[in-house]
Amino acid sequence: MKGMTLIVKKTTQLIGGMIFMYGIYVVAHGHLTPGGGFAGGVIIAGSFILITLAYGDDFLKLVGEKAGTTMVESFATIMVILIATSGFLFGTRIFFNNFLPKGVVGHLVSAGVLPLYNIFVGTEVAASIFIIFLSLIIFKEESSK
Repeated sequence: MKGMTLIVKKTTQLIGGMIFMYGIYVVAHGHLTPGGGFAGGVIIAGSFILITLAYGDDFLKLVGEKAGTTMVESFATIMVILIATSGFLFGTRIFFNNFLPKGVVGHLVSAGVLPLYNIFVGTEVAASIFIIFLSLIIFKEESSK
């Protein structure tokens, strides 16, 4: 895949970073506003998909990115499981226990472990959706040969 026209590439340069930053915002503020890990992860994956479509698969050096994306997905999944089971380690015997201080209502750091869940779920969702997209690209390239 070689990429698209110069107009599409320049437009992607202008809005790709903004889409990525908006995804980070949705993940970070997921415990205060509607959204969270899943919605923000989809937005972040959309920014990577936009860049890949505009510039082609050679732009991101996708040969190494395919393995790297699965490593990120696996790490994020393991972290969610560790945080979820950490309530057992602190003596409460409750799955998904909130063991961090809750803070002041309305502040960014005010929900204990919930922001950590949002961060790792967002990372896992972004990596998963990008892997699905890359798999479709690989299938298309193999079927056209």
